[in-house]
Amino acid sequence: MRILVTLGMGLLLVGFVIMGCDDDTTEPPYDVTVNPADFVAQIDNPYLPLTPGTVFFYDGTGDGGHETNTVTVTNQTYVVLGVTCTVVEDTVLVDGELLEATTDWYAQDTDGNVWYFGEASRDFENGVIVSTGGSWEAGQRGAQPGIVMLADPRVGQSYRQEYEPGVAEDRARVISRSVSVSVPYGSFTNCVQTEEWTDLEPGVVEYKTYASGVGVVSEMTLVGGNDSSKLVSITGTLSRQRN
Repeated sequence: MRILVTLGMGLLLVGFVIMGCDDDTTEPPYDVTVNPADFVAQIDNPYLPLTPGTVFFYDGTGDGGHETNTVTVTNQTYVVLGVTCTVVEDTVLVDGELLEATTDWYAQDTDGNVWYFGEASRDFENGVIVSTGGSWEAGQRGAQPGIVMLADPRVGQSYRQEYEPGVAEDRARVISRSVSVSVPYGSFTNCVQTEEWTDLEPGVVEYKTYASGVGVVSEMTLVGGNDSSKLVSITGTLSRQRN
């Protein structure tokens, strides 16, 4: 079943597939038209608030060992396709050694959907960059922005989170709005949970849980891996607002 959705005052016309429909297995082309005037400066979606000055700390396990993840919402901006994006720095350490660092670019439209406009990705070995694979930027090499959090996520909705053929093909589907979860940072109810995967790694499925007013509180690979991560603490602006 093909669905055409207009997001944000005629902002974007996006074709996508609601997964699980048996009557049509043909996916329409993914096509996004961006109007910079339909984006706002602040990312305040309750399920993914990205307030500059906020730092999220996560702890978990991966295939390589004990994993720590730090997500920093910076005061910097970066313009992509005429849209001023918030710059977010994301670093992953395994057993204390830097494994990956990404610089991500997000922006929110007037309806409250949070869009992902690209990333600069670096993989490390022994402190040295060994790969920048996975880097992409909307408007370059056919890449287009995707949605990382809907303004009003509803069970069954599927969407692309990023798109550059062969480089960035992450997708997500909303599977619940009523999940309860306890992590080191606290206990939360009525959370949004998504099932996420990429066409580049068939058979790998991850669940992410988003708490209102906080954002991502837990991640777990349920199929094709054993990675897991939980929110431990928050410092900075968002933490002060919650307190």
